[in-house]
Parts: sequence; structure tokens; C-alpha cells
Amino acid sequence: MKVTTARGTIEAGDVGEGRPVVLLHALALSGRLFDPIAAEWAPRRRVITPDARGHGGSDWDGRPFTGEDMADDVAALIETLVGGPADVIGMSMGGSTAVLLAQRRPDLVARLVLADATADYGPDRVESWAERAEKAVNVPRQKQVDFQIDRWFSPPFVEANPDEVRRVCDIFVATDSAAHAAACHALGTVDAAGALGTITAPALVMVGDEDYATPPAMAEQLAAGIPDAHLQLLTATRHLSLIQRPDVWPTIEKHLDS
Repeated sequence: MKVTTARGTIEAGDVGEGRPVVLLHALALSGRLFDPIAAEWAPRRRVITPDARGHGGSDWDGRPFTGEDMADDVAALIETLVGGPADVIGMSMGGSTAVLLAQRRPDLVARLVLADATADYGPDRVESWAERAEKAVNVPRQKQVDFQIDRWFSPPFVEANPDEVRRVCDIFVATDSAAHAAACHALGTVDAAGALGTITAPALVMVGDEDYATPPAMAEQLAAGIPDAHLQLLTATRHLSLIQRPDVWPTIEKHLDS
């Protein structure tokens, strides 16, 4: 559904009843990434799955934006739909957005899950993400798919789950290339490591041991910097851990309920 907020119009899934949880998707995907868990959790939770600006069905004016902009978009959505704090789960780009949200609006984040995420992509983040942005617009989307699959999932998962891999790829191919590039530049602006100590929400940090997009060292930095955080390393898992490892969702739910 389209949600009109103080920050613009955001497309967001909104299913179920109960304690609200907001799920923030990875780069160049959409809230549809979480459709399976939204359906599973709907009988006992209100599951909100927004599209980042320019992704999926969310509006974007074509101007550059930052990680802080994406965090403020989510804050406006929570204020509009919930009115108060929600649990927040962020994966990859969504995880960086969740970090910034928890720093900027601690009143809106009850409990936090950060998967395959970082607060800082390193000293060359601006240049490296600018290179990714160029590829996003200059390489046809279908030709980017093999690169993405290798980052997202370990080979055994790809072989055993072709339908799920195809579902995620279809979301990626449908994503606007210009918005993909703009989000790459936004990730290059993320510089939130120094303020991790201001996050008050209890956090569960998860990362795949084979994740080379946001390696375990980045997750370790998050867990060490957030005052109330626990780190869980997932074996034989790559960058989209919450998709590759649906068996971890009960652990996530336990954290949200604790």
C-alpha cells in the first residue's frame, strides 16, 4: 500500500496484528524480499515491509540522498503507521539504515536486529561505492545477476533452492537502475561507527561466515560498539543470511520477545 508521510510517499507491506516489527531490505531489492516471513509472522505480529526510496513502489525525486535520509524516511513511516516504537530488523543496506535510525530516533526503536550490516564501509567507502553506482547504471540489470547471486547466497543454497533464488533475482531485475546507483552513493556516506555507543535498543547482530560484502569483522564492530548487543555467526552463509537461513527466524523472534 502507499503510505503518505512527512517525508513523501512510501510503498509498504502491512500485514498482521500485534507488536509492530519493521523489516528493512537490502540494496536494489524491495520489501517483497520478506514476503515469506511476513506471511508466517502475520498471525502474531504486525509486519511492516517498506520499500526504500526509489526501490519497489516508493517515490523518489531523482535527487541524491544519504543514509540519514533513508533512516529519516523509516522514522516518518513508523510515526505515520505506528505512532510509537517498533522492533526493527535490517539486512545489508537495511541494516545500515537501522543503525542510523536507532542513533537518530531511539524513541522509535524498541529492539534491533542487524544482519549482514555495517556502520562504516571503510576509508575508501566513497570511491568504492561510486564504482558500484557506475556499474548499476551502465551494466544491463540481467547481466548483473550472476555477480549478485554469488554475493547473496552460497553455491549449495543456489543449487538446492532455485525458486527462491529466482524470486530474489526477479525483485533485483525490476529495481530502477538509477535508484540502485543513488543508494550505492548513499551507502558511501554511512559513517556511523563512532556513535554506536548511543544506541539504546537491545541488538542482535547476525552475519554469515562467508559474507564478503559485509565481512564478519564489520558485524564484530557493531556488536562491540552497541552497549547491549549479541553477535551470532552463521556458518556456510553469505550476504542475504536471513533469506538463505530461514532457520534463524525463531532466534530473531526470541530476541524480539525477550
